[in-house]
Amino acid sequence: MTEPIFLTPVLHEKIWGGTALKDVFKMPIPSATTGEAWIISGHPNGVSPVANDKYAGQTLAQLWQNRPDLFENKDATRPYPLLVKFLDAHRDLSVQVHPDDTYAAAHHASELGKTESWYILAAEPGAEIYYGHQAKTKSEFDTLVDQGAWDKLLQKVPVKAGDFFYVPAGTLHALGAGVLALETQQSSDVTYRVYDFDRPDPKTGELRQLHLADAKNVTTVPFVPEKPIAETLQLGALTKTTLVEAPYFNVYQDVIAGEAFMTKQAPYTQYTVIAGSGTVTVNEQVYPLALATSFIMPATVAEWQFSGDMTLIVSTPGPKSR
Repeated sequence: MTEPIFLTPVLHEKIWGGTALKDVFKMPIPSATTGEAWIISGHPNGVSPVANDKYAGQTLAQLWQNRPDLFENKDATRPYPLLVKFLDAHRDLSVQVHPDDTYAAAHHASELGKTESWYILAAEPGAEIYYGHQAKTKSEFDTLVDQGAWDKLLQKVPVKAGDFFYVPAGTLHALGAGVLALETQQSSDVTYRVYDFDRPDPKTGELRQLHLADAKNVTTVPFVPEKPIAETLQLGALTKTTLVEAPYFNVYQDVIAGEAFMTKQAPYTQYTVIAGSGTVTVNEQVYPLALATSFIMPATVAEWQFSGDMTLIVSTPGPKSR
């Protein structure tokens, strides 16, 4: 296959979701509480259908197993390792934490750990995220959780469009109301809720389940934020910013203003258009790229050309995901 692999998003309703995925990206959301679009996913809870005619009816997970050459995948029995989402936090998400690979393997046999990252696409004035905590020792952390002393425990950070946060497994975190983000993460759906603002589930009327024992086991104490230093290179019509290069994934921002020529730098490269529009040309075949288009450039493509005025968030597998 010497063409980009285009993918169809899978939408998920959430108690905290809204309508931004329709308002901003023109996605056909199922309700006014749509919180997530899984735009590049091999995870069984929301696996991406492949949109290319050549592989009609297949999913990314099936392509990963059946055509390992497209990804330089040496072990087709393992799951596709990365997942990319749009998140519409119309309301605060639950304050949560995710396990690392070791804890996930011991307690959730089919799941990876979950290190993730956020690129803030839009933020209402005064919007914040929950990022880390203020406890200095595990004993203090456990006590503040047991007391529900959230004002003492939780750490808030104001955000604006263009901000980037790296969120390793073990980090207490949540998007706050009024934030639209692109999340790049390990392919995992394991979440331990710590605090959910005492919200009842609209379907059951009951408070949603918390996972305090697991959260205490996996939360990193004390919290020391990892702050990758963004580095920007101007390469003709391409302005490339490295947002993070980490064990599980690398994330970049590519701004195209004209024609930019690209060469293969990784086993495969994931792209999502977050602003503007343009085209990508592979082997003289031109493919249109509209806002919110997501695709993978497979290992079988050595070079390609972008044209237009657009911004893309780009990710590649890190050494632990290859």
